[in-house]
Amino acid sequence: MQQKAALNPDAHWMDLAMRLSWFTAPTQALNTSGLWFEGGKLNACYNAVDRHLEMRGDQLALIWQGEAADEKRELTYRALHQEVCRMANVLLQCGVKEGDRVAIHLPAIAEGVIAMLACARIGAIHVVLFGGFSAEAIADRIADADAKLIITADVGRRGPKRVPFKKTIDAALTHLSPDQVETILVMSVTHEDVPMQEGRDHLLAPLITAAPDTLPCVTRDANDPLFLLYTSGSTGKPKGIVHGTGGYLTWASFTQNVVFDHREGDVFWCTADLGWITGHSYVAYGPLCNGGTILIYEGMPSYPDPGQWWRVIEKYRVTSFYTSPTAIRALMREGDDVPGASDLNSLRVLGSVGEPISREAWEWFYRVIGRNRCHLVDTWWQTETGGIMISPVPGIIEGEPSAATLPLPGIDAVLLGPDGQECENEAEGVLCMRRPWPGRALSIWRNDELFQKIYLAPYPGYYFTGDGARRDGNGHYWITGRVDDVINVSGHRIGSAEIEDVLADDRDIAECAAIGIPHSLKGQAVVVFIVPKNATRADMLPEHARQIVSRRIGRYAVPEHIYVVDDLPKTRSGKNVRRLLRKIASGEKEGFGDLSTLSDPDCIERLLDATPM
Repeated sequence: MQQKAALNPDAHWMDLAMRLSWFTAPTQALNTSGLWFEGGKLNACYNAVDRHLEMRGDQLALIWQGEAADEKRELTYRALHQEVCRMANVLLQCGVKEGDRVAIHLPAIAEGVIAMLACARIGAIHVVLFGGFSAEAIADRIADADAKLIITADVGRRGPKRVPFKKTIDAALTHLSPDQVETILVMSVTHEDVPMQEGRDHLLAPLITAAPDTLPCVTRDANDPLFLLYTSGSTGKPKGIVHGTGGYLTWASFTQNVVFDHREGDVFWCTADLGWITGHSYVAYGPLCNGGTILIYEGMPSYPDPGQWWRVIEKYRVTSFYTSPTAIRALMREGDDVPGASDLNSLRVLGSVGEPISREAWEWFYRVIGRNRCHLVDTWWQTETGGIMISPVPGIIEGEPSAATLPLPGIDAVLLGPDGQECENEAEGVLCMRRPWPGRALSIWRNDELFQKIYLAPYPGYYFTGDGARRDGNGHYWITGRVDDVINVSGHRIGSAEIEDVLADDRDIAECAAIGIPHSLKGQAVVVFIVPKNATRADMLPEHARQIVSRRIGRYAVPEHIYVVDDLPKTRSGKNVRRLLRKIASGEKEGFGDLSTLSDPDCIERLLDATPM
């Protein structure tokens, strides 16, 4: 496949596209305007559900397991088709039209996937919102997407905690104009009483029960948007990444098939939240397009006890298990005996996603969970790439601790040096893509100029990933981390500017700088340096700042440490030197290099004396 992709890329991409079912087949892969599969007509829901009905109608498509052992739901492809049609009919009854944006804000329940597929069925563009977002963060995304309908829950469950989904949506809407959202559909999860506004808010279950269970799919162009997904970047405002239908679906289904060695009868469990791209590509679209069985678990890894995940794998005979290094590190701490108490012999492929995995975590995952026999794929990719780009391939490219290994067929990865020239052989540099691939995002919602500026303009002729990497003598790639100001906490990307912007609005904060430092559990932790406007209120600022970040972004972004200081290290042009802040926050006391370019070199000594809070 690598050879064919290099020698005849158009034929390679067309072969992958023909794995899907098209109403009108495309005649070429990539046209001169940069559009994929132009002229091709299809529907994402049809590919994920309808086309399997004849051969797999009675096969399990979706398994949902709650935290309690008796809380479960199983849907065959035929039953999933009926549920999706009912949900799609409800959306139509609520006035949703083709091209409208629908926000989905739900816990890890089956209705999340059902709602996504229902939107795709009628040509609406879904916008899935992470359950951990604050009300203000949700308001920003709803406003930018101009969503007219929201699907949410009464209250979600996260271990012993209760998550107020509906109240969070209500709080978000106080930041928007009253006529921004026309309809809110509320799924009853815990059946607790929540505020309901007459005329706008409706319980979803009765509407679904009354809705017809058939509805034909609309025909969508290959380049029609399928969904928006908001991601943080080095700029403060979250970006609405737009993914199309034909190219995205081609890439998500192919990569799930090849990277996880998909086979008939597989039970695929990706632990990602649906609000992230991993949930889109490897909880929903990828496995379902390949006719697999997906597992959704509503619960935490260690609740009610650390053996919960392993019992779920044993109960449902999971064959492929895809999770994050953060989860792996947390479960490692519980010891080997906990997973040893469960039968994990059904597992064939293990996967890691979200950040580079340490050698120690890789080896534990392989040895203890995989029992020294499972393939382990450490995957590198991004929201913007649509699917996995660099990864081992079971039985062909074996995993290596901490290495992303080799690009998948058709992915032309290169390393660029400081001069923008391609590095040959063993090297370290900025990771870029030399040729296009069908899974790449179409644009940023209503801001293609920004998309071009961020991803294509830094190195003309290349796609700029924002990550650094090194290539070893075998041609394997090792991801070294972000080269911009994005912090990766437990797989959640947070722009440093996003944190700084919400803090800068506070009247007690003169200026601040947010950075990421290594963290044994989270991968990276957020550290913030704050210069107060009023020294007498300095002692109150750390807790105050944490509350601001929690309220306006979400708890996942709350700083681990906060330094209250009298100044930040700046160049003479006024730019914060984050390199120095990272070294100080990491506990380094020397090796700061030439400080002559700083406007106040003496501030380093004062920063070294500061105590983190």
